[in-house]
Amino acid sequence: MGIMEYHQTFHNSDTYFDRSYSSSSSYSSPCLTTFKGHSSYISSLTLAGKFLYSGSSDKEIRSWRRNPIQNCEENQEEFQNNMVTAGHGAVKSLVVSSDKLYSAHQDHKIRVWKISNDFDQQQKYTRLATLPTLGDRTARLLMPNNQVQIRRHKKCTWVHHVDTVSALALSNDESLLYSVSWDRTLKIWRTSDFKCLESVAGAHDDAINAVALAGDGDVYTGSTDKRIKVWRKNPDGKRHFLVQTLEKHSSGINALALAGDGSVLFSGACDRSVLVWEKEEGGGFMELVGVLRGHSKAILCLAVVLDLVCSGSADKTIRIWKRVVAGSGNYVCLTVLEGHNGPVKCLAAVVDRYNQNDRSLMVYSGGLDCDIKAWQICVPHV
Repeated sequence: MGIMEYHQTFHNSDTYFDRSYSSSSSYSSPCLTTFKGHSSYISSLTLAGKFLYSGSSDKEIRSWRRNPIQNCEENQEEFQNNMVTAGHGAVKSLVVSSDKLYSAHQDHKIRVWKISNDFDQQQKYTRLATLPTLGDRTARLLMPNNQVQIRRHKKCTWVHHVDTVSALALSNDESLLYSVSWDRTLKIWRTSDFKCLESVAGAHDDAINAVALAGDGDVYTGSTDKRIKVWRKNPDGKRHFLVQTLEKHSSGINALALAGDGSVLFSGACDRSVLVWEKEEGGGFMELVGVLRGHSKAILCLAVVLDLVCSGSADKTIRIWKRVVAGSGNYVCLTVLEGHNGPVKCLAAVVDRYNQNDRSLMVYSGGLDCDIKAWQICVPHV
């Protein structure tokens, strides 16, 4: 039996009041399987086609077939050849574009891998590039104005990240890759030749932990400085400028996720809350419309599918939220998923079935317990 919590937020000037109501209902949400194999905590997950990709804190990237019925021991045996080790630190983020996999690393690098399938459908990875590329670095070295000070007696070119690359996002047409880092910069890379086109220095006052990209091109960054910033391209399309700063969280922001059309933004932070932001009519500024509360510790990750929001927390649980009324900031918690023995660090979700009676989604969660769990969430239409 899942606990349902009804949250309504009232807006009065700059003060927001949250009311909670509780009822109960039953939703189908079994854990179908647990994927084991990583020997260190799972730091990133992403989905592409029939495969789930996972990155861990011990530099490993693995791929798994997304068959929820398959016995986990069989799956573990199958994936042994679908693994690559890279870098000198945790794999912080993964995104897939066609036959390329992009990975962000704690060693300040972004790596690009070509994905290929051999005759027995085993996936193989070939490293195509490490960003910034040697050619990009060399070209920038020739001009002094491309140098930036990173420490008292050390400089490097502006194309370098100089701290952990914490998150990645791809543009809708997959022509641009966006990266954010604990070095407080936002960088934009062209995927055709892996050239760094732009670096927004000092984008935040502290480490940047999350990035999300809307279909209209707006870029959202979330930071330990408690702020979310909204960036937009200049009319000439060459540079991004700051549009808005969102400041309602009371502690560092760990996760951002956008609804399908990009008009609704969800942010999760160490203050244990998920905030819901919506664009004003006419595509204007973002405004706070809702607060989702229920987790007892920090929100570490978010995923959005259809009208459902998934939140993972340091309290070892995953909550599934659903909007009560279209166009409002009111959400209910449909169910709480329990099973991890450590904080839930990353989530990925996809629609599994959609018909006139109900819909189901598959949610994949990675934790500090080194496990990846697959959950099936069935929600009737109402």
